[in-house]
Parts: sequence; structure tokens; C-alpha cells
Amino acid sequence: MRRLLIAALLAAAFSAQADTTSAGHTYTPPDAFAARLDGPVARFTAPEGDATVTVVDLASAKDAADAVAQAWALAQPDFKRTLRLATPRPSRNGWVDQQVFDYETSPNEKLAVQAIARRSSTGDGKAWVVLLLQASEATLEKRGAPIGKFFSSLRPQGYSRESFAGKTAKPLTPERIEQLKAFVAQGMKQLGVPGVGLSFIDGGRVVWAGGLGVRELGKPEPVDGDTLFMAASNTKAMSTALLAQAVDAGKLRWDQPAAEAYPAFRLADPEVTKSVQIKHLVCACTGMPRQDLDWLFATGPKDPARKTFDQLAGMQPTSKFGEVFQYSNLMVSAAGYIAAAALSPKLELGAAYDQAMRERLFKPLGMTRTTFDLDAALKSNHASPHGDGWAGSGQPARIDVDRTIFPVRPAGAVWTTAREFSRWVQMELNHGRSPEGRVLISEANWAERYRPQIATGEDRHYAMGLMIDRQSGVTVAKHGGATIGYISQMLWLPDVGAGFTLLTNADAGQALIGALERKFLEVLYDGRPEADALLRTAAANWQSNLAAWKKELTLPVPEDTQLRLAARYRHPVLGGLRVERAKGQLVFHFDHWSSEVALRRASDGRLSFVTIAPATTDFSFLLDDQAPEPALVLRDAQHEYRFVAVKPR
Repeated sequence: MRRLLIAALLAAAFSAQADTTSAGHTYTPPDAFAARLDGPVARFTAPEGDATVTVVDLASAKDAADAVAQAWALAQPDFKRTLRLATPRPSRNGWVDQQVFDYETSPNEKLAVQAIARRSSTGDGKAWVVLLLQASEATLEKRGAPIGKFFSSLRPQGYSRESFAGKTAKPLTPERIEQLKAFVAQGMKQLGVPGVGLSFIDGGRVVWAGGLGVRELGKPEPVDGDTLFMAASNTKAMSTALLAQAVDAGKLRWDQPAAEAYPAFRLADPEVTKSVQIKHLVCACTGMPRQDLDWLFATGPKDPARKTFDQLAGMQPTSKFGEVFQYSNLMVSAAGYIAAAALSPKLELGAAYDQAMRERLFKPLGMTRTTFDLDAALKSNHASPHGDGWAGSGQPARIDVDRTIFPVRPAGAVWTTAREFSRWVQMELNHGRSPEGRVLISEANWAERYRPQIATGEDRHYAMGLMIDRQSGVTVAKHGGATIGYISQMLWLPDVGAGFTLLTNADAGQALIGALERKFLEVLYDGRPEADALLRTAAANWQSNLAAWKKELTLPVPEDTQLRLAARYRHPVLGGLRVERAKGQLVFHFDHWSSEVALRRASDGRLSFVTIAPATTDFSFLLDDQAPEPALVLRDAQHEYRFVAVKPR
């Protein structure tokens, strides 16, 4: 019956109507996009009108570059853009010779332009398909899920999708565990990841937990099963477990308006505020955008938890309620604090959350080293952060930016170890019970957390701080975490009792996650051998992107360009920016962290100053010194922040 519980929740959610291209290749159209079909060219336009994805059928081409040239000639004969970078992709899902072409755009275009060429492995093997993307950055962020669903669903005519449905998972024997460990070690070597905390679960039991590599580059201390890493957004599933406990205790209801449960909760749009129920705080389905710069720049480690609610009060949704997947850290932060306030109303929000997580979840699970206290973590056996920078990948990074996460900690500030992280996965596999059988969450509310809320791709949905993935024909629950210098992943198969946890101390660990997930399924089900190629390609592309990024920059920044900068700038929300020129370096100091910057000159001549410190790379500040109020302009996909020059007194 337990195995049927999630299946019943998911049965209606994972169905899609497939269409075909002119050559008979199948795909699922992007939701809400308007279609226009013209022979071999099928064009889909987003409701906003500023994003188009096009699929072009070609009978043959000499290679990927020729296929892309033919596709642009058919779909947009006047297309003329400079190619920025071409990177390969491994053969998968019936496609071979895959390559991605990224094109140059200028900052003020706020545009992404890309082409993807694929050759079919079916039929005579000569047919190519090219996907063309031209989208405003704002719409691409909002509608990335339906676009990704469209791209991943496109399959050659006659291709049979791989499925593990109905197959029996193989046990994780010592030999299979060593195979997985060797795969991770190889990935670390290829990506320059110094250290990894790793665990494997089978039959609901931890069959291996330990470490690979070192805690810090250039130092001998090894990672072990008790080494602390920041697990970032994997905190979200932990916060939803606390919500479930509050529902179990009768303190909250999933369908209760959030503003009723906690009157300080409000958004800038009163109507959206009224619509948000407790479950919506963690569904990524409310239309609230990411908007992380508000806390990355404006929040310090000493700020109180209530600042989450102050920041949310000024935020507007950028899509309709329930329309598309949009990931909001601040909404999940509010969820964790509302749960804590419901359970301990007399305590300050942050203290209530810390106490509730420690006493109600971590201690009963034996997670005694797991903590939100960054300073305590740094004084014990911990892995230091690393990231890409001007000197290359895997460089030691400062911890400053990670301190800004503390006031929004229900969304991403937990520190944990491989050994303790695995106990969390055991609890999930045990339907809300500790490995020893203690009930932490009722089975009904454990299952509620898995109920799909919004689509994130083909056969993929976001639930409550969890991603539910059925692309392989079996249910996979998972979530990832990414913060400055740390990447993590937890994954489990609820119907099988198997899973893994991964903790890394480098940004490049991001390129390891998808390959390890594939390898894990291959080992369990004797799947098609694709993981090794995925890893090789991901590692090569990681380095190619880093090299292309460096090629665009000038360091040191020329003296005449430095002189165009004011000494200080300020943004009313994000705070201050102080410019320092010292020892040939140009350094930007923000309120809570700092970085050296390099110069980027766009194709239209516009100048930007780009952060290059390890793990804080590519915050780009566009120079606008011709405006009545000279400024440095920082953007995310959907927002613009003008740091205006402060006049000397």
C-alpha cells in the first residue's frame, strides 16, 4: 500500500500529448506558446511575444555547424550574430553528433540566442533537427520549464524511450559501490573538485558513507563521513518537513492562507497575498521570481529573520499564479519561519526555527553535527569552499557571501555531513520515520510533500521542496543545493529503498550531479551506458565555458577606464558599493563581501565590470556614466538595480 501511495498521487500528473515535426519526430509543445507551422519549420512563441523557440527539420547536413547554418537560413534568412561558443553534447535519447551554439549579445539587449543541432540515429541516420532559441532573459527565466520540456521531449521518429518500469533494481553490492565511488573520483579529477562527502543507501540502510579528496586545496586533511559541508537548498526539504510537523500538530493547515497563519506575511500584490496558502510557500508555483540579489547583497549575517518578510513585502509576481515554475528562496524562507512560529510562538523567529529543527528533526534523526551555525561549523571538521575565478577552476574561496544566507536559512543554510545527510534520506524512504522507526511526520503529510505542484520539464514536477522525476519510468525524488563554493544533491527511489547523497566543496561539482544520477540508475537497472560520456562532456564544457568567459575579459582594467568610476555608489535596497584602486587591482566592496573586477567590452561598445573572485564570478555591473545620475547597473533575468554614484561631500 505504501508503494501505491505516491503512484496514486502522480498518476494523473505525468501524461502529455505528443505532436510530430514534418519529418515525423515526436515532441511535446511548450505549454501556452502559440504555434506556427511552415513546412520543415515549426515556430513557437511565448505569450509575452519576446521569446521564440523554433524546430527545423533537415534531410541532411555535413555536420552540426552546417545544420545550424541551414536552419537559420530557413527560419531567419537575415540572421547575423557572432558565435560565442560551440560545445558538444553526448549521444542520448536517439540523437547523435549533438552540439550547442551560443551567440554573442550585448547587455542592453537582455537577450539569449542559442542553436542546438542533433542528428537522428534512426532511419537512414542522415536527418538532422535544429532547435533555435531567441528569448528575452526575463521570459526565458519565467518559461524555462516549458521550453526545457519541449527540448527534452523531442525524439527521433521510431525511437523507443528507455524505461526502467517493471524492472527489479539490483542490490548495491560492495563491487557496485566501488564502481560508483570510482566514478565520483574520476569526476572530481576531471572537474577539479577538491573534496566530496558521499553516501549510498540500499534497502533503506546506509551501505557506505565517507569522503573522497581533501577539505581544502593544498592542505592534507581528508574529507571523511563526518566532514561538514554547506548543503544549501537541500535545506528546503527539511523546512517542508517542519511544516508537515506543524500540520500534524494542528498548528497549520496546508490549505490555510499564509497571511492568516502569520499576519506579517504579505507580498506587494494584495491579490496574490490572498491566494497564497501554506503549501504554496514551498511549491515554486506562485509566480514569485527568484530575486536572490536582494538578499545576496542586502542581507548580513546579523540581520534578523523577520527581514525575510520585509523583503517579500516589496516583491511582485512576474507570472500568473500556478502558471509556470519559478523558484523563490524567500518564499521558502518564510515557510520555515511560519512553521517555527506556529510551533513556538513566544520565541524570536530565528531562534524558534533553529530550536525546532534541532529538537524536532535533527536530534531524533541522530544528526547531531548538522547545524545552521556557520561559525561553529568552521571551528570543526569542515570542507572549505572553492570556485571558478580568474586563476582557474577549483580555487579556494572566501566564505563571506555564504554568511549572507543565514537570515534566510530555511531556504538554504544547513551544514551537514555525508553520514548525517544519509539519515535524512533514510527518513524519507521510511515514510517520515527515523531509521529506528520513530514517527517524525505522519504518513499522510509525508506523502503530501511529494504531491506534484508545478511542472519543471517532461515527466518532472516540483512538489514541496522536492523534485519528482519519472523520466526513466520509475519515481525518483531528489533535490539539489548550490551556494558559493558548495554543491550538493540528495536522491532516492521511494519504491525501491535506494538512494545517494553528494556533498562537494566546489562550484564545479554542479557538473557532476547529472552524470552521477545517470550512473546510479545505470548501476541499479543495467541501463544504457551513457553516464561516462555525460561526465566527460560536462567536464570539458565546464572548462570551455570558463575559458570563453576569461577571453571576454580584460585584466587589469585600463587606467583610463578606472577613472570613469566614482568612488562610491549606492542602491536603496542592495546597499553600498565602494570602489578601491590598489596595487594594480580594481576591487568592488559591497556591504557584506567584496571581489576584484575585470572589464568586459560588449559588441556594441558598452563597458561592464565583472567580479572575478573564486565562486563569486560574473556579477556584471554595466557602466552608465552618461546618465544624469551616473550609475553602475546590476541585473538578474527579471530585475534591474541601479547603483547611483554618491557625490563627494
